Amino acid sequence: MRHSGGPRVTRRVLLGSAAAAGLAAAGCSSAPRKPAVPAAPDPQTVLLTSLIAGKEHLVSLYGQAIAALPARAAALEPFRQRHAAHLQALRALLPAGGGAGTFPASPAPPAASAAPPSPSAVSVEMLRDAERRAASARPAQMATASPALSQLLASIGACEAVHVVALGRVRD
Repeated sequence: MRHSGGPRVTRRVLLGSAAAAGLAAAGCSSAPRKPAVPAAPDPQTVLLTSLIAGKEHLVSLYGQAIAALPARAAALEPFRQRHAAHLQALRALLPAGGGAGTFPASPAPPAASAAPPSPSAVSVEMLRDAERRAASARPAQMATASPALSQLLASIGACEAVHVVALGRVRD
């Protein structure tokens, strides 16, 4: 059958028009687009970031104690060096680009949440307390850590527990 009078509409033109109308309608919808939800940070990276912050705090405390207690500097330096080695091992597990400040603040160790003590206020007893808190936190941290990080945390926790005992022999 022939269509008489007026322009002839082919099936291609009709289908093309329908597709264009559909695309236009989709692009012009009145519903607001939801912003992309940022991906949740990797729990292991968040844990590592928190552990690194805690270790940085301990290294800093030892540095302050060494400055405040020059007569005990030789006895305290090996403790600081071990914490610096722990810090290096933890940083080696941190994925590239996963540095501090990348994630929402995680709970800081109790001593790290307060203003740092003045160098003259740092004592051997304060170091023992910080070591004791750090060592006692390790089992809970290992419960959520990967196997490799759990092994490292077990070693670090054991070292911190020994530090508590060894610092008992160092006098202010």
